[in-house]
Amino acid sequence: MRVRDWQDILREVVDAKADPAEWRAVAGDRRRGIGEDMFLAHPGVGVFQLKTYAKNPFEVRGVGTEVARRVDDDIDPFFPTDGTGRFGIRSPPGDEDEAEAAAKRLATVVETHADAPTTPDAFFEDVMDAVDSPAYGPMTYEGFRRGRPDDLDALADEFEEAERLLEAEFDDLVGEVDRGFQ
Repeated sequence: MRVRDWQDILREVVDAKADPAEWRAVAGDRRRGIGEDMFLAHPGVGVFQLKTYAKNPFEVRGVGTEVARRVDDDIDPFFPTDGTGRFGIRSPPGDEDEAEAAAKRLATVVETHADAPTTPDAFFEDVMDAVDSPAYGPMTYEGFRRGRPDDLDALADEFEEAERLLEAEFDDLVGEVDRGFQ
Protein backbone atom coordinates (compact mmCIF):
# COMPACT_ATOMS: atom_id res chain seq x y z
CA MET A 1 0.00 0.00 0.00
CA ARG A 2 1.43 3.31 -1.09
CA VAL A 3 0.53 6.55 0.69
CA ARG A 4 0.40 9.48 -1.70
CA ASP A 5 -0.63 13.12 -1.79
CA TRP A 6 -4.43 13.43 -1.79
CA GLN A 7 -4.33 15.29 -5.13
CA ASP A 8 -2.64 12.26 -6.73
CA ILE A 9 -5.54 10.09 -5.55
CA LEU A 10 -8.06 12.51 -7.06
CA ARG A 11 -6.10 12.53 -10.34
CA GLU A 12 -6.34 8.72 -10.37
CA VAL A 13 -10.11 8.98 -9.86
CA VAL A 14 -10.39 11.55 -12.66
CA ASP A 15 -8.25 9.46 -15.02
CA ALA A 16 -10.10 6.20 -14.29
CA LYS A 17 -12.41 6.59 -17.33
CA ALA A 18 -15.15 4.74 -15.44
CA ASP A 19 -18.88 5.48 -15.49
CA PRO A 20 -18.86 8.80 -13.60
CA ALA A 21 -22.28 8.26 -11.99
CA GLU A 22 -21.26 5.01 -10.26
CA TRP A 23 -18.95 6.66 -7.73
CA ARG A 24 -20.07 6.78 -4.07
CA ALA A 25 -18.55 8.41 -1.01
CA VAL A 26 -18.61 8.53 2.78
CA ALA A 27 -16.95 11.41 4.65
CA GLY A 28 -16.82 13.28 7.93
CA ASP A 29 -14.60 14.67 10.66
CA ARG A 30 -11.53 12.71 11.67
CA ARG A 31 -11.82 10.65 14.84
CA ARG A 32 -9.32 12.95 16.51
CA GLY A 33 -7.62 16.17 15.55
CA ILE A 34 -8.20 18.51 12.67
CA GLY A 35 -9.36 17.55 9.21
CA GLU A 36 -11.68 15.14 7.49
CA ASP A 37 -11.72 11.52 6.36
CA MET A 38 -13.23 10.34 3.10
CA PHE A 39 -13.71 7.05 1.28
CA LEU A 40 -14.44 7.10 -2.48
CA ALA A 41 -15.62 3.92 -4.19
CA HIS A 42 -16.46 2.70 -7.68
CA PRO A 43 -17.35 -0.93 -8.41
CA GLY A 44 -15.02 -1.10 -11.42
CA VAL A 45 -12.14 0.98 -10.05
CA GLY A 46 -11.78 0.33 -6.33
CA VAL A 47 -11.89 2.08 -2.97
CA PHE A 48 -9.74 5.05 -1.98
CA GLN A 49 -9.22 6.60 1.44
CA LEU A 50 -8.30 10.28 1.93
CA LYS A 51 -7.37 12.39 4.95
CA THR A 52 -7.32 16.15 4.41
CA TYR A 53 -7.24 19.44 6.30
CA ALA A 54 -7.41 23.11 5.36
CA LYS A 55 -4.00 24.63 6.11
CA ASN A 56 -5.54 28.03 5.42
CA PRO A 57 -8.53 29.26 3.40
CA PHE A 58 -6.58 28.83 0.16
CA GLU A 59 -4.77 25.53 0.63
CA VAL A 60 -5.88 21.99 1.45
CA ARG A 61 -3.32 19.34 2.33
CA GLY A 62 -3.73 15.64 2.78
CA VAL A 63 -2.78 12.08 2.04
CA GLY A 64 -4.53 9.08 0.57
CA THR A 65 -4.22 5.56 -0.70
CA GLU A 66 -6.06 2.86 -2.59
CA VAL A 67 -7.42 0.45 0.02
CA ALA A 68 -9.21 -2.04 -2.27
CA ARG A 69 -9.20 -2.86 -5.99
CA ARG A 70 -12.93 -3.51 -6.03
CA VAL A 71 -16.04 -2.99 -3.96
CA ASP A 72 -16.88 -6.42 -2.55
CA ASP A 73 -20.02 -7.61 -0.77
CA ASP A 74 -18.50 -6.92 2.66
CA ILE A 75 -17.94 -3.19 2.11
CA ASP A 76 -20.66 -2.37 -0.42
CA PRO A 77 -23.33 -1.76 2.28
CA PHE A 78 -21.20 1.01 3.83
CA PHE A 79 -21.54 3.20 0.72
CA PRO A 80 -24.80 5.01 -0.07
CA THR A 81 -26.85 4.12 -3.12
CA ASP A 82 -29.04 7.21 -2.86
CA GLY A 83 -29.78 9.95 -0.36
CA THR A 84 -29.63 13.65 0.08
CA GLY A 85 -25.86 14.07 0.02
CA ARG A 86 -24.05 14.40 -3.29
CA PHE A 87 -20.46 14.97 -4.35
CA GLY A 88 -18.72 15.70 -7.62
CA ILE A 89 -15.13 15.94 -8.81
CA ARG A 90 -14.11 18.17 -11.66
CA SER A 91 -10.78 19.18 -13.15
CA PRO A 92 -10.52 22.82 -14.19
CA PRO A 93 -11.09 23.55 -17.88
CA GLY A 94 -7.97 23.29 -20.02
CA ASP A 95 -8.34 26.66 -21.67
CA GLU A 96 -10.71 29.58 -22.22
CA ASP A 97 -12.60 27.88 -25.06
CA GLU A 98 -13.26 24.79 -22.95
CA ALA A 99 -14.43 27.00 -20.07
CA GLU A 100 -16.84 28.91 -22.33
CA ALA A 101 -18.27 25.68 -23.79
CA ALA A 102 -18.85 24.25 -20.29
CA ALA A 103 -20.48 27.50 -19.17
CA LYS A 104 -22.86 27.42 -22.15
CA ARG A 105 -23.80 23.78 -21.47
CA LEU A 106 -24.37 24.59 -17.81
CA ALA A 107 -26.52 27.64 -18.64
CA THR A 108 -28.66 25.48 -20.93
CA VAL A 109 -29.15 22.88 -18.17
CA VAL A 110 -30.15 25.55 -15.65
CA GLU A 111 -32.59 27.16 -18.09
CA THR A 112 -34.10 23.79 -19.02
CA HIS A 113 -34.65 22.78 -15.41
CA ALA A 114 -36.04 26.22 -14.55
CA ASP A 115 -38.71 25.88 -17.25
CA ALA A 116 -39.77 22.27 -16.63
CA PRO A 117 -40.73 20.03 -13.73
CA THR A 118 -37.63 18.38 -12.32
CA THR A 119 -36.18 16.60 -9.32
CA PRO A 120 -33.04 17.50 -7.36
CA ASP A 121 -31.39 14.24 -8.49
CA ALA A 122 -32.13 14.90 -12.17
CA PHE A 123 -30.84 18.46 -11.88
CA PHE A 124 -27.64 17.33 -10.14
CA GLU A 125 -26.97 14.63 -12.70
CA ASP A 126 -27.55 17.01 -15.62
CA VAL A 127 -25.22 19.60 -14.07
CA MET A 128 -22.49 16.98 -13.60
CA ASP A 129 -22.93 15.91 -17.23
CA ALA A 130 -22.79 19.53 -18.40
CA VAL A 131 -19.47 20.18 -16.66
CA ASP A 132 -18.19 16.77 -17.78
CA SER A 133 -17.52 15.54 -14.23
CA PRO A 134 -15.47 12.32 -14.25
CA ALA A 135 -16.82 11.25 -10.84
CA TYR A 136 -20.01 12.04 -8.95
CA GLY A 137 -22.68 10.35 -6.95
CA PRO A 138 -24.36 9.89 -3.60
CA MET A 139 -22.47 10.74 -0.45
CA THR A 140 -23.00 10.21 3.25
CA TYR A 141 -21.45 13.19 5.02
CA GLU A 142 -21.33 14.56 8.53
CA GLY A 143 -18.78 17.16 9.38
CA PHE A 144 -17.99 20.53 10.85
CA ARG A 145 -18.04 19.11 14.37
CA ARG A 146 -21.34 17.25 13.84
CA GLY A 147 -19.60 13.92 14.13
CA ARG A 148 -18.90 11.03 11.82
CA PRO A 149 -21.20 8.72 9.92
CA ASP A 150 -21.26 5.21 11.39
CA ASP A 151 -20.30 3.88 7.96
CA LEU A 152 -17.12 5.97 8.03
CA ASP A 153 -16.08 4.32 11.28
CA ALA A 154 -16.97 0.89 9.88
CA LEU A 155 -14.81 1.49 6.78
CA ALA A 156 -11.90 2.77 8.88
CA ASP A 157 -12.16 -0.39 11.00
CA GLU A 158 -12.40 -2.58 7.89
CA PHE A 159 -9.19 -1.05 6.50
CA GLU A 160 -7.40 -0.85 9.84
CA GLU A 161 -3.86 -1.11 8.43
CA ALA A 162 -4.47 1.68 5.91
CA GLU A 163 -6.04 3.78 8.66
CA ARG A 164 -2.92 3.43 10.83
CA LEU A 165 -0.54 4.25 7.97
CA LEU A 166 -2.56 7.24 6.78
CA GLU A 167 -2.96 8.57 10.33
CA ALA A 168 0.82 8.45 10.85
CA GLU A 169 1.53 10.17 7.52
CA PHE A 170 -1.23 12.70 8.14
CA ASP A 171 0.05 13.52 11.64
CA ASP A 172 3.52 14.09 10.15
CA LEU A 173 2.03 16.35 7.47
CA VAL A 174 0.09 18.43 10.00
CA GLY A 175 3.14 18.56 12.28
CA GLU A 176 5.27 20.11 9.50
CA VAL A 177 3.57 23.49 9.97
CA ASP A 178 2.68 25.64 12.89
CA ARG A 179 -0.97 25.59 13.85
CA GLY A 180 -3.07 28.48 12.57
CA PHE A 181 -3.03 30.52 9.41
CA GLN A 182 0.18 31.30 7.60
